[in-house]
This record gives sequence, C-alpha cells and structure tokens, in this order.
Amino acid sequence: MPKSRRSKVVSLTKTEKKGKENKAKLMDELKASVAKWKYIYIFDVSDMRNGALKDVRKAWKETGRLFFGRNKVMAKALGTSEEEEMKPELRKLANRLDGQVGLFFTDWEPKETKEWFDDFKQADFARAGNRASKTITLPAGPILQYGDSDSPFPHSMEPQLRKLGLSTKLVRGVPSLDTPHVVCKAGARLTPEQAQLLKLVGVQMATFRVRLRAMWSEEGGVEEFELVDDEAFGQDADGDEEMGDE
Repeated sequence: MPKSRRSKVVSLTKTEKKGKENKAKLMDELKASVAKWKYIYIFDVSDMRNGALKDVRKAWKETGRLFFGRNKVMAKALGTSEEEEMKPELRKLANRLDGQVGLFFTDWEPKETKEWFDDFKQADFARAGNRASKTITLPAGPILQYGDSDSPFPHSMEPQLRKLGLSTKLVRGVPSLDTPHVVCKAGARLTPEQAQLLKLVGVQMATFRVRLRAMWSEEGGVEEFELVDDEAFGQDADGDEEMGDE
C-alpha cells in the first residue's frame, strides 16, 4: 500500500528564496568592476549558446569581466542619475540597458576589443523560430548525414525521418527519397520539425556572436557603435544549397 502524502513532512527551509542575496551580490560585483576596469561595454548576443558564452568568458578570464543580469539591477549598480552614478557620465550607459543585453568590463584598448568581438563567432544548429539562411534541398536517393563521412542514415531512423515530414522508403535497408525534398527556404522561419531535420542531416545555420552596442570610458563618456540590422544579425548570406555529392 502506498504511503499517504498527508504524513509527508516538507521542510520549508528548502523553499527559501535567495533573490535579494543574489541581487546584492551582483551589485557588489558590478560596483567592484566599475572601480577596477577602464572601459565598460553594453553588448547583446545573437543565437545565444551557453557553451559559446563560456568560451568568451574563458578567453577574457584574466583581461575582462562579463555580466548577464536583470537590467534594472545592473543599471542601479552603475547609477541612473547624476547623484547615483559611480563615475562621471556612467548614468548615460546605465540608461541604455534595454532588452536582452549584458555588460562587459576590460582594460583592453577599444580598437582591439571591438576587433576581437567582431571576429569572434561560432556556428551552431538553428532552433525553431530562427530564419533559414539558405534554401536546403535533399536530393532523391539515400538520405545522408553530412559531416566527416557523409554516411547514410540507419534503417532504424526511418520512422523519425517520416515524422519530420520526409516521404521516405527503405532501399536496401537505407532510408531514401524518390523525389527531392525542400527542407527550408531562405528567409523563412524554421518550424520545430525543420530545425530538427537540419540538425539530423548536419546543417548549421545559427551563428553565435557578441555585438558591442555602446562603450563608456572616463575620458570620453559614452560612445554608441553603428549596429548591423537587427533582423540580419547572426544570419549568414542568403543562398541555395542542394545537399548532394560535390
């Protein structure tokens, strides 16, 4: 006979919220960073990937500090008014914290910093809702997993491929198509099925990038950078591609 839930004791100490402690810790770390580093940047990210963000943190481990937190908390730490700002003109940067953005602190010269972030990018698989950067067509014949070996899918994968919208059949134990199949068209938003299918066949359409939006320095105040179009940010050039043999 199962135990009665009524007799189960739940310790309320386990449900304690540490929101205030975390906010206070973040504010302390931000204030310490303002005092330590010369330059402060606002940045945003395209095609967010935690692994790629860890790579950025690792690359700047000894030469910079990166923060993601609630905008109101970060702004409060910097100071949103002339009376509250930690350093001159810093309020103007704090009041630009809008949307999904973060703060980056460093002593590196701005030209070198911007060049590093402009050059840094990591390819990854697109998610549902991303726009397709190119038209992808699977040719008639065996369906291949594109990569180092371009090997065909095993027969056990056919049910999953059919669920993702492919009209497959087994030919000598290999999932195959009678006619070409358009997986996605350039510029269209990907459905969950399309995103999963692109991942299975090995097509990466997402590009993780960090874009610097504005910079503060004690000497120059706040400088805004020219931004690429938001819709195109993180997207590769449009094109068509058939996933056949080269």
